[in-house]
Amino acid sequence: VQLVASGRGSVQPGASLKLSCVASGYRVKCGCMTYFLQTTGKEREVVAATGPSKTWYADSVKGRFTLSKDGDKDTLYLQMNKLREDDTATYYCAADVCPSTAKFGTTWYRRSSYGYWGQGTQVTVSS
Repeated sequence: VQLVASGRGSVQPGASLKLSCVASGYRVKCGCMTYFLQTTGKEREVVAATGPSKTWYADSVKGRFTLSKDGDKDTLYLQMNKLREDDTATYYCAADVCPSTAKFGTTWYRRSSYGYWGQGTQVTVSS
């Protein structure tokens, strides 16, 4: 499995940015995928995750970020709107085989739930 991330950028507060994560050797349509972010000196933390039928978001991004999949292109997208300076981070996409829906509902936010990781992509929000 290979995940290739793109979409890095430097924008002003309030702007939008879209990250992409193209998967090979992995069927995005049926999979459990996520974006995490990491800032210097801190642990990676979940931004959003999606399973076959449901998507979850961290409280800090609800209403601003949208996670979506394109099964035909095997691509995961993170649409980020109303960006804030505290969204500045390196963003990582990740994936794994889905557990049961019930279990994923309780584990979607855990880094250990994902065994396949893409390279980080830098997002900088600054005025």
